[in-house]
Amino acid sequence: MEKWIQNILNQERKKRKRPLEVKTLNGNPYLYLSTTRWDKSKKKIKKVTEYIGRITKDGLIERNANAIKRSVYEHGNSCILQQMSQEIHKPLEMSFPLRWKELLAAAIVKTIRPLPLRLIKGAWEKLSASQEITATLSPNTLSDILHEIGASYTSQKQFFDLIMNDSQMLAFDLSSIFSESKSLGFAERGHNPDHIFLNQVNFMMFFSIDKQLPVMIRPLHGSVRDIKAIKEVLQDIDVKKATVVLDRGFASYDLPSLLSLKKLNFILPLRRNFSSIRYDEQMKKSFTYRERGIKWTKWPEGEHFIYLFEDVKMRAEEDTTFIRLMEQKKKTKRDYKIASKRFGKIAILSNLEVSGENVYEMFKSREDIETCFDALKNELENDKTYLRDDDAVRGYFFVSFLSLYLHYKVLNLLRKNKINDKVSVNETLMELSKIYMINDGKKHMLSAIPKKVETLVKVLGININP
Repeated sequence: MEKWIQNILNQERKKRKRPLEVKTLNGNPYLYLSTTRWDKSKKKIKKVTEYIGRITKDGLIERNANAIKRSVYEHGNSCILQQMSQEIHKPLEMSFPLRWKELLAAAIVKTIRPLPLRLIKGAWEKLSASQEITATLSPNTLSDILHEIGASYTSQKQFFDLIMNDSQMLAFDLSSIFSESKSLGFAERGHNPDHIFLNQVNFMMFFSIDKQLPVMIRPLHGSVRDIKAIKEVLQDIDVKKATVVLDRGFASYDLPSLLSLKKLNFILPLRRNFSSIRYDEQMKKSFTYRERGIKWTKWPEGEHFIYLFEDVKMRAEEDTTFIRLMEQKKKTKRDYKIASKRFGKIAILSNLEVSGENVYEMFKSREDIETCFDALKNELENDKTYLRDDDAVRGYFFVSFLSLYLHYKVLNLLRKNKINDKVSVNETLMELSKIYMINDGKKHMLSAIPKKVETLVKVLGININP
């Protein structure tokens, strides 16, 4: 290779921080992005390249260099997401040194607009962040990235461990999306609350209650039940001395021992038919939760404790509903006598010996993970037809997780400034998209900012200077 070509190659490698190579065609040198991925069908590593531009003695002439270049970019929306992503830059770069910029760029686009993969490149090029983060987002490259990320369990685990490590309270839950794809190994018949008999892909999530952020996601086969999922992931997570808040669907007699073995505290709501629950136990203590009267008591259960709560308002509601069923001849007085002992009552198993009010508040705090699931499922529905195999599923779930993380970072900023009841995350990003950055060839400057948007920027306290 001639020295001047080598010099330009070295300059581009330093600038782009990507694996690059030079190919000579018809005596002319061309620059390519060069990487590898695992070819699942041939069971070997496959080299993947992407054309960047032609090398001349005057420098690199990039692809489409003669096209009219964009000089106006949406700025406010990508600016806030860049700031919200600062905490995951280092974990991403450590876990995915060659792909972290593409992952972050795709997540930023999907947070702003839940677009299918084939449209991400065009949307990214409209954002001012594309002038600061060099990311290759062509549909083919993105497809390769999904497979690479999905095939690298170790890298994903490292990333999740890094962002989950200092969480003090974690909510865990399981959900699913339906798929008719015949090529997905993850898609299997399984249990779901709606009793829909279609193939589904399950996914589990850990949500940090103290940080108000999702901190881990993993797709699972559709036939995997709740208990099996939590046992599998508990063997894998690297968190100590945290409190895990679960749903009553995870209640089992051997799960508490596993949680204790991992040195985790737990809040585990029990199904109403658990034999250990003493519904006749007197409740002499009480507190108020969100203007609802709550009575409670507790007693030892082996090495743990059972907390029994009675929501006075819920008891009245369940009582009324049952009386209506008796009037409709669907229930009898005998049924009422048996069921009424449980009206309004919630039993929780825990290894914490604290006040009932603390346990109840921790139990109720897991409601955020259900909202989190709703936001994620809406996004997954947009692209599930593009998921051709299991590696792509794992990769796509990871990109969607990053997008969800950024969504919650913005939501937490709205909560901090007490305007989350006035403006949503989507509305915030839409309003901020009205701030444009203009590149006149010499410097970057902002367009005139609408008054409403200017007020929003001041309230949020974000820096929008280019």
